[in-house]
Order: sequence, then structure tokens, then C-alpha cells
Amino acid sequence: MKLLQNRCFAFSGSFLLGTELLFLNKHKPWIETSYHGVITENADTVLLDPPLVALDKDAPIPYAGEICAFKIHGQDAPFEAVVLNKTSGEGLLRAKRPIDCEAQKEYTFIIQAYDCGAGPSGASWKKSHKAVVHIQVNDVNEFPPAFREPMYHAAVTEGKIYDSILQVEASDQDCSPQYSQICNYDIVTPDTPFAIDRNGNIRNTEKLNYDKQQQYEIMVTAFDCGQKRATESAAVHIDVKPVCKPGWQGWNKRVDYEPGTGSKQLFPKMHLETCDGPLSSVRATVELQTSHIGKGCDRETYSEQSLQKLCGASSGSTDLLPAPSASTNWTASLLTDSGRDSDLIFRFDGRQAAKIPDGVVPQNLTDQFTIATWMKHGPSPGLRAEKETLLCNSDKTEMNRHHYALYVHNCRLVFLLRRDFTQVDTFRPAEFHWKLEQICDKEWHYYVINVEFPLVTLYVDGVTYEPYLVTDDWPIHPSQIDVQLTVGACWQGGYGPRFTQYFRGSLSGLTIRPGRIESQKVISCLQACKEGLDINSLEGLGKGIKFHFNPAQSILVMEGDDLENINAALRKVSYINSRQFPTPGVRHLRVSTSVQCFGEDTCISIPDIEAVVMVLQPSEPQITIAGAERLTRPAGELRDPAGLLLFQDLHIVSTITRSDSSAHSSARGPGVLEEIIHNLDYCDILVVGEELQPERESLELPHSHLSLLRCVSVPGVDSMSNYEQVIRQVRYHTWHTAAIADRKFRLTCSELNGRYTSNEFNLEVSVLHNEASMDHVNHMVAQPQYLPVRHPVLSPHAAIPSLATVVIVMCIAALVVIVVLGIYRIHVAHQQSSRGRDGAKDGELDWDDSALTITVNPMEVRRLGDELRASERDGGEVFFGDARQQKKKRFIHIGFIYGLRVTGDCSVRVSPSFCVEALREERRCTFLYARMYIEFRDAELGPTALPPTRVGSVSTGLSEIATPPCSVCVCVCVCVCVCVCVCVRESKRERK
Repeated sequence: MKLLQNRCFAFSGSFLLGTELLFLNKHKPWIETSYHGVITENADTVLLDPPLVALDKDAPIPYAGEICAFKIHGQDAPFEAVVLNKTSGEGLLRAKRPIDCEAQKEYTFIIQAYDCGAGPSGASWKKSHKAVVHIQVNDVNEFPPAFREPMYHAAVTEGKIYDSILQVEASDQDCSPQYSQICNYDIVTPDTPFAIDRNGNIRNTEKLNYDKQQQYEIMVTAFDCGQKRATESAAVHIDVKPVCKPGWQGWNKRVDYEPGTGSKQLFPKMHLETCDGPLSSVRATVELQTSHIGKGCDRETYSEQSLQKLCGASSGSTDLLPAPSASTNWTASLLTDSGRDSDLIFRFDGRQAAKIPDGVVPQNLTDQFTIATWMKHGPSPGLRAEKETLLCNSDKTEMNRHHYALYVHNCRLVFLLRRDFTQVDTFRPAEFHWKLEQICDKEWHYYVINVEFPLVTLYVDGVTYEPYLVTDDWPIHPSQIDVQLTVGACWQGGYGPRFTQYFRGSLSGLTIRPGRIESQKVISCLQACKEGLDINSLEGLGKGIKFHFNPAQSILVMEGDDLENINAALRKVSYINSRQFPTPGVRHLRVSTSVQCFGEDTCISIPDIEAVVMVLQPSEPQITIAGAERLTRPAGELRDPAGLLLFQDLHIVSTITRSDSSAHSSARGPGVLEEIIHNLDYCDILVVGEELQPERESLELPHSHLSLLRCVSVPGVDSMSNYEQVIRQVRYHTWHTAAIADRKFRLTCSELNGRYTSNEFNLEVSVLHNEASMDHVNHMVAQPQYLPVRHPVLSPHAAIPSLATVVIVMCIAALVVIVVLGIYRIHVAHQQSSRGRDGAKDGELDWDDSALTITVNPMEVRRLGDELRASERDGGEVFFGDARQQKKKRFIHIGFIYGLRVTGDCSVRVSPSFCVEALREERRCTFLYARMYIEFRDAELGPTALPPTRVGSVSTGLSEIATPPCSVCVCVCVCVCVCVCVCVRESKRERK
């Protein structure tokens, strides 16, 4: 019973204790019902309002009055609450990870506070009510603005001010309005006629001009409200469109033409803008202006004779205005213009005229003849201008009758033809008048007058014109007065002979052909242009398109009623130049257009357009002549009737250098050589040195090969291969080889009348002489070059040096030859005297034993001048004239002591490398004189006069003479003296 009581007591004690503890933690914590917090993006601390504080009424009882935890209820809330002070209940709300505003701007969740319970174990804890927490994330300006489009395009019409041309737009990825909104735009490109507002609207600040600038490119940037700038600017392209103006569009102002490429389109993308105007028809004219090129356009620049042969003109024409030369010197006083590409143009300013020598043109032109010329003429000054004579045939003396004449009067071309008096004393047509615009338009035109009396026809640029007026006159009465043909004026042979009716203009290629007229085909060929307009293809042209060219193909006219067909037709217009080597430079283009509208009072006007065709410089051909440059042949082969083929292995090639760019390198290479084929218009074979002597040597060409070039002596246009075949047949023939040691020839070729020339191909022909082929004078003594020469071995005590020995041996050999030569010449002179030919010889030149006589023919002055110029080109040799008469006498005296006569045809030439002064102390001068003595003695003298013969460094003409015995003695004495002087000088020098 007692035990039971004790147990009951224990139980009741425990009950009382639990009841006491429960009574101690009787209040739950208290917090606010709602909280509002702010957290900065990428931070971890949340600022709450009100602060996070939990209160418990059990305080200050330990555990029961303390706050042990805050718990958050919400899915994926990235926050946590921690207790900073259990006693005061203060807490902290923080983020568990970085908060991204762009991902979520605000958060809402539930929070509760928990006390520490009734004891340390935390039992009997209590929690507060639920409080709502609202968290807002503050944004950070971490993203710059970005444009929605990297490039913007717009188009405006010129001459207008726009409020807004286009709008650019940028955005920002930041979450807050402060940083995500764009507050400003700015144009980065300076000095542009545009502005932009804060909304991105771009406008122009001034009127735009299409002609000034067709497109603008500006760069635009953006700023957000936090003044953060966009990292990349946006490009804005604004195209300026012209105000709709009727006219041609889509054409280039310059078209480059590469020579040899055929035809090239001029307007491949051109079209006519009509601004929706109603058109009923369109007429377009394309004009190629080439008046500044050559004689009006690009033509072949061969000589007039070559062009006539190419066109198949009749032979027998006479060029009245040839290039000045020794044989055609009547044009030397006329003014000339430097024509392009070897064109020869004579300019007359009203003060110059030329007399054609008698016999150049026959006086009787017969009933059929042709006069042709190129003429450029402008309006004559004054209201009633005088006649301007191109060609006139009038009385040379006593009277002023004009037999025939071609002149210009008041922009009218007049041809006068007064026939000689015949048995029929009637009026005959005498003056033929043409009134044409071409006569005074200051442009080049080709005029041809065909006379088939009484009919006279004029061709201007290949087009036929009949005279608008023909006047009759009486024939001219016959007389014995000579006539004078003149160019540029008319000769008045009456009282006070003088020139009158001077011509003012330019002429070229004035020719007259008696006894025959030219066909229209030949005339068209002679004046044909090698450049012009063309149409690539007639396919695709509408049926309503009509077109036609002028004869020179420099003007093209197109008509049609469909605008698209006109556009397509103009795109097919091209430029073509058929010359292999065209004249480079600018050709002007003009397109003029006229339109008709459907019954409208006013119709649109299409302005003309102007462009240029730039013909590029053609690659210049390098004409190369190759072959054997030296021929050595025995004398018998040159005496053979067939002669010696000089250029048997000749080859003529032409190459051009084309630029070459490698595919693996951006640098352009130096170019590659490419062989081309073209024509040649002449080749010259010149004899270098002394002229050929017709009585003993010649250059020959078989007649069977003349057809290739028409005439070897006259330049002719033909292919290089044909020129090769002809030149390979050129033969050199001589029937007196003893007087010739060598011959030199020079070959040059040309294309386009000297515009392109070849290299100078030099050929030297050497003649081999042997004992069998020598004349009878040489069998009496061996030649000096075959004499044995011994070289003694000299001791230090030798009295005569080795050089002196050689000189003595040579002098002895020379002495023997001179003696034989003198005896032979006396024998020849005696035979000729017996035949009765001494009189003729004495008439040419008198021989004087006591002094040297030099006879100069005054008629040879011009020929000697030509030889002087040729000698200056030939190795730099000098021809001694009056300025060096003292030197010439010395060498003439040397010829005299050889027993030779020197005539006016003899030219003494000395190489500049030789000493030509008087004998002085220098050993070289003395030795050279001795050398000339020996070599000159070796010259072989034939029974007839020899041509100028090259002997060492001296070239002189040797005439047939009779050598007196006294001259032989003088030769011997001089030779011995020279040898002794040389030997003594050498001995003294070597002893020293």
C-alpha cells in the first residue's frame, strides 16, 4: 500500500512539472503580416521594409521568448532568412544565388518565425503566423543598346525636304525602364545633310542634288537612358533619285576600246526614260565624231601610191604634192602640218604656192582624166571673196589664159576646162560649178573630179554630185606659149608675172591621172574609213525599227514607234575599228533624240548625251630581220651569171609584248612575246660604203618574182612572207672581182609608211681571191701576205730590234710590188695610147709630173654631200672637206708618190681612230703612215678605171694612169726613209 502511494506521488510530481513547462511557452512568435523588399541585380542582400524582426511575449523566459529560425515557403524561392539575434528576434533575408533581373524582376513568398521552444531541446516550439514577402529586383545597366537591323535603306527624290526619310530602331536587354529604353540617337558620320531625333527618325536638312551626289552612307548610334552607347553603329544608305526628267539613262560617259577586239557595244544598258509621257514615235541619231583623227577618220596611212595599188587604181597618176626630196623639190618651200601616223599635209595660208616643173604632167590631158585631192577648207573672209586656186594651168609668159583650173569661190567648187581650138568653132562647156556644204565646213573631205569631156562628175567622200551650173565658152586659140602648172595659186604670165588667187586651207594627196578616169569602187576604197558605227546583230530588232547609215558609217539614224524596241536597238549599237594598228585617242559620241506625242499640245524634250570612245594604244610590233650576217664566197661564184643570193636564209618576224598576270600572284609580270602577222609596205636594200659601179657590178632580182610586190623599186603593200620570198631572190653579181675585197649591204623594212620600222640587218660579203683568179699582173711576184716572215731570236746585244726587222721586210716587199706596179701601169698606158684612147683620157684630166692636179666636178657637189651623210652613219668615218684641206693634201700626196692620180670623184676617208696629223714624234703616227703605204700598194689596178675601193682605213678612187719612172723612184726613196726612221727610233727606245 505504501509502495502504491509512493508511485502515485511520483506520478503526480511529474505531472505538475509538465504542466509548469507548458505554462512557460504559452505564446507564439509575432511578425509583420507583409514585407516589401528590394535587392540589387547580382547582389545577395535584401533590404526589407519593415525590417525582419520577430517578437515573442514569453520573453525574457529563456528559449520560450527567443527566436530560433525563419522559414520561407514557396517554390524555388532563391532566398533564405537567417536569425541575427535570437533574443531581439532580428533576422536577415538574403539570396542564395545571383539574382538576374532579366530572368525575373520580382518575387513573392511566405515567411514564418519559430521560437526556441520550452527548453534546449527545442521541444514545444511555436511558430508565428504567415507573412507575405514581396521582393523587387533592382536592374543594373549591363547591356548596351543594339539596332534591330545592321543596315537600313531608303530612297529620296532630289530637291525636297523630308520630315522623316526613315526610322531606325534600337533595343536594350536590360529589365528596367531606365536602362532598357533608348533615350537618344546620334549620327556618327560628320558633315552630312541629315539629322536624327530621339525616336530614330532621319530627315534631310537641305535639298539633295542628284547630279552632285547620288547616294549617301551614314552611320547611326543609340544611347539608353543610362547613357550607355551601342557597341555597333548601324549603316544607313540613302539613294537620291533625280526628279523624273525625260532622257537616256544607264549609259557610260567613257568606253574603252582595245585594238583588235572587233566591235564593242557602246550602250549595253541604256534606256529612254519618258516619265510616263505618251509617245507616238522616237527618232534617235548616233553620231561618231572623228574629224580630229587624221583626215577626218582613222584611215590606212600608207603612201598615196601604195593606197592606189591596194585599191586597184589605174597606173599613171602623178603626185603633185609629194614629200620634198632632191628630185621633188618644188614642195620644199610649202608649209607642212605634222600629220598623224606619217600623213603628209600641206597648209596654205594665202602666201605660198608651188610651180610644178615642166614635164611632170603632160600638157595634153586628153578627153579623159582624173583630178583627186584631200581638202580642208573654211569660209572665205569677206562678202565677195576672191577665187582660191587649188590647181591651175596657165600661160607661162605674155598672156594670162587659164587652160584648166580647180578653185573655190564663195564656198563653191569650180572646175575650169578651156579646150584648145579645133576645127569646130563653137561654144563648149568650160566651167562646172558645185555648191556643197562640205566645201567650207572646215573638215577633211576627199574630192575626185572625173572628166569625160563634155561630162564632168564630182565625187565627195565617195558620193556623186552633178554640177548645178555649167557655163560655156569659146575654145582657146592655139599659140606657141608654154604653160605653167601651179598648186596653191594661179600664175599670171602677162605684164608683171606673179602669183594670184592664193588658196587658204590644207591639201594632201593631190594627184592627176591623164588619159583615164577612176571607177566609183576605187574612189570609195581610197577614202574609206577603217572605223565607224555598227550594229552587232539584226536579230531581235522589232519590225517597226528603221535604221540607215551614212556612207562613212559615222552617223546612224533609228526610228520606231515602240519604246522598248528603240531601247533594244540602241543597245546593239557598237564601235568597230578594222585597222590592225589603229590611231589611239578619243572619239566623241553624240546621241540626239526627237519624239512625237499623241496629239498633245506639248511634248517632252529629250536632251542630247555625249560620250567618248577611248581607243587604247596598240602594242607596237617589233619587226626583226634575221639571217646570215656574213658571207664568204670565192670570186668565181660572184662572176657566175646567176650571181650570189644575198639573203637566202632571210626571215622576217614581228612580235608584240602582251602583259601577263600570273594567277598565283597579284603582281603583273613583265609580259610575254607573241608573234603576229601583218603587212609591210617597203623594204630597202642599201649599199654601205662606196656606190655600186654599174659597169662592173649590180643587184638583180628575177622577173618571175616581181609579181609579189608589183615593183621592187617602188614600195608596195604585201605580206611579210611574200617580202621574204622576194628578198631571198636578190642576187649580187660582179664581173670584175679583182677590184673588190668585200661588200656591205643593209636591209630595213617598214610598215605603215615608216610608222613601224625593223632593225637594220647588215650583211657583209667577202671575196676570196686565190692565185688562179688573179689578173696577169700578179703572176710576176708573190703577194706580200704569202711572203715568208722569219722572227730571229735577238740577244741582249742585238743591234736591230725585232720590230725593225719586221718593218724592213715589209718595206722590201712593198718596194718590189711598187716596181712591178709601175712597170705594169706603163705597159697598160702604152697599149691604150696605141688604141687611140689617150685623147679621151687627157680630156678628163691632165697629168703633171711636177705637181698634183685635182679636178672637181661642180655637178658632183650634191652627190658628195649625200656620200658625206652616208659615211657619217657608216661607222663614224669622216669625210675631209675644205676645213681639213691640209690633211687632205697630205693623203693626196701619199697617193701621188704611189704613182696614182686623184680625181674629183675620189673621196679620201680616214677612220677617227687613226692619227691624221702631220708626222710627229709619236711612233703610232709614223707606223700608221707606213701601214697605209703598204696596204695601199696592195690595191689591184685593172685595165679600166676602178671604183672607190676600201683599203685598210683609206678609201679612194683609182683612175687609170701612166706612172712615170721618176714617181717610182720617189716612192722608193720615201719608203726607205720611213723605214730607217722607224728602225732608228725603235733601236734607241729599246736601248734606253
